[in-house]
Amino acid sequence: MTETISPDYLVIGAGAMGMAFVDTLISDKEATVAIVDRYSRPGGHWTLTYPFVTLHQPSDVYGVNSRQLGDEKIDQVGYNKGLAEVATGDEIVAYYTKVLNTTLLPSGRVTYYPLHNYTGDGEFQSIATGKMFSVGPNTRIVDSTYVKVTVPSMSPPLYEVSGNANLVTPNALATLKRPDGAYTIIGAGKTAVDSCSWLLAQNIDPKDISWIMPRDSWFIERAILQPPEATPNPEQLLEEKTDAIMGSKTSREMFHRMEQLGHAHRLDKRIEPTMFRHAIVTKAEFEEVKKVKNIIRQGRVKRVDPDKVTLEKGTYTPVPDTLFIDCTAPGLGNVPPVPVFNGRKITIQNIKFFQPTFSAALIGHVEASFDDENLKNTLCDPFPYTREPADYPTTLLASMKNRLKWMEEPKVSEWCAKSRLDFPVMGPPPRDPEKAAAFNASIEQQIRGLCDHLEQMAKNDAEQQIGGLCDQFERMAENDAASVA
Repeated sequence: MTETISPDYLVIGAGAMGMAFVDTLISDKEATVAIVDRYSRPGGHWTLTYPFVTLHQPSDVYGVNSRQLGDEKIDQVGYNKGLAEVATGDEIVAYYTKVLNTTLLPSGRVTYYPLHNYTGDGEFQSIATGKMFSVGPNTRIVDSTYVKVTVPSMSPPLYEVSGNANLVTPNALATLKRPDGAYTIIGAGKTAVDSCSWLLAQNIDPKDISWIMPRDSWFIERAILQPPEATPNPEQLLEEKTDAIMGSKTSREMFHRMEQLGHAHRLDKRIEPTMFRHAIVTKAEFEEVKKVKNIIRQGRVKRVDPDKVTLEKGTYTPVPDTLFIDCTAPGLGNVPPVPVFNGRKITIQNIKFFQPTFSAALIGHVEASFDDENLKNTLCDPFPYTREPADYPTTLLASMKNRLKWMEEPKVSEWCAKSRLDFPVMGPPPRDPEKAAAFNASIEQQIRGLCDHLEQMAKNDAEQQIGGLCDQFERMAENDAASVA
């Protein structure tokens, strides 16, 4: 028999975005919430990821708005030494459990349903007992899982794997039982970098590590994404960031300028990266993984056998007893943006560039503060994650346009100024009202100038891409004509 419940909101997922949304919603509005979670504890993908994972970004701007993550300290050891601390996976999972048990549930307005699957149309089912639940017609449905974050342990790889091949996800590295003959990392993103760093930290000889890299990627330097108090010269850093954009006509030029400034990295300067998922590393970490010299660039893996890896453009022969480490999960889903607010349904997505928990929290604030759906969607205009370098200008442009709208809406502007999750551009404005107004006007003017330039850059990228396709079609036509002749 199905039990009917009638909370104001049914939130699907207790991951980072779902928790951030609920935390702000119940802070800003007298609402009741039921959270449906397919996992046994809050934290979403963080409960399944590899144990040596850390945040990409500073802990200062991650989590829920009402509770600080970390100790607001500077890391003293490791690859992140000298920078604002980044929480480990264990810290993050413990943090979300604390948020649930000390903030959300004690409010008396939040109910948590762990180990329950959402089956659609306002219904969910207990994995343990099979009991069905349904919400009433006035309950709003909030999907915090739409962006589909995926880590390697969540699904099998998309290529074939022989039953005799020793292939694991990065999770298994922390429980190695013996030395392997060699190690082959499969994947090109941050998970692959983390796995490579971990192997090297265990004093495994770089000569014993091979890296299958389907395509090269750009990486962002973490030192440029620090709170102003952790940055020696925030004014100079902002000027460098601005110059990298304003001095470039295309995204390719922009990445090369960023590289010259030390703001971006790639493994090999002879190779132009075709991937950009906004992965964040430190220079120290990147210099370490560069010790691995056996990089296999023959496209995506098609099949893994113990003695042969079949790729799109050839084969690779591993040494006997190789341990293969699958790091090919996409991380961030490739889903199209949809309206955040659509009648009864709320779909949580990114509305600020690479700040998912801030985005979810702000959506919660907008939901609590406004009634007009058109206005809410105007303030919360979503955009997809970047996948390739040319996506950077358009994504950054969309994020900056959202910022301008928030600055113009007093309720939102005030909330952003107080939010611990909002990554400040130049620190808080001066306390003096006149100086604060001048400060905000200056920031707004800079953002508008960057928006105009990014819009032109996106057009230049599109024209360049069309030109490249035309050249390719011409070559194909010439080849076809030559083959006929």
